Amino acid sequence: MMKVMVDLCIIPLGVGVSLSPYIAACKPILDQAGLNWELHAYGTIIEGDWDVVFKAIKACHEAIHAMGAPRITTTLKVGTRTDREQSMTDKVSSVQNKW
Repeated sequence: MMKVMVDLCIIPLGVGVSLSPYIAACKPILDQAGLNWELHAYGTIIEGDWDVVFKAIKACHEAIHAMGAPRITTTLKVGTRTDREQSMTDKVSSVQNKW
């Protein structure tokens, strides 16, 4: 199993200016997948098994299309580590401990 940390930004196109209902549709998908995730102002950070994370991202696309979005643009930042395990919380704490 390869663990991955992903910064996901999904942008539905052709649905107007309010995107929050489309982004909110991903919450139950991420929860059902059992993933750790955290919403931020410009996206969502997700951590978990590579295959589970990418399956959930695909399911988010499918759900948003099913809501009527004809197009979706998604930006991903993907990180993996093999030298040790590190969580989202660990990464943030590492910086905050240096303040």
